[in-house]
Amino acid sequence: MKTILTTLVLACSTLMLPAADPPAVGQALPKLSDLLPGAKLPATAGKVVLVDFWASWCAPCEASFPCMTRLHDKYAAKGLVIIGIGVDEEAANYQAFAAKQKAAFTLVHDVSHKAAGFFNPPTMPSSYLVDRKGKIRNIHKGFKRATSEPEYVKEIEALLAE
Repeated sequence: MKTILTTLVLACSTLMLPAADPPAVGQALPKLSDLLPGAKLPATAGKVVLVDFWASWCAPCEASFPCMTRLHDKYAAKGLVIIGIGVDEEAANYQAFAAKQKAAFTLVHDVSHKAAGFFNPPTMPSSYLVDRKGKIRNIHKGFKRATSEPEYVKEIEALLAE
């Protein structure tokens, strides 16, 4: 009986703990297959990875897709993997947006919101640039047409050169 009570007290007390902080620069990228169960994900081991959270209702997300496609086209053969994670509640909205964008890079729907819950993206879009060793090296909040793409290029080229 004492063991059962102790277990219940510990279980209930962990519910009151604050949520973990979202990933930060320098932390390891979690295993995406754990956060996106059932999603068809590309191999990322030894690659530079750009994980981008987006939503169909987000105008800056729509503006970012041509940039992501250009980055994919320019750097995929050199070791860049881009994974766009859609967070739409409705599958139809996700599918319509994805079809309209015709992305050359991998898109997955975060149906369970497990990935979004872990990363807790501060805004849409938000992206996480990861080095070949699996460490988050840069975090981008939002997309700015004039400055975001040159920032991505500079960071990606530096990581690919490491």
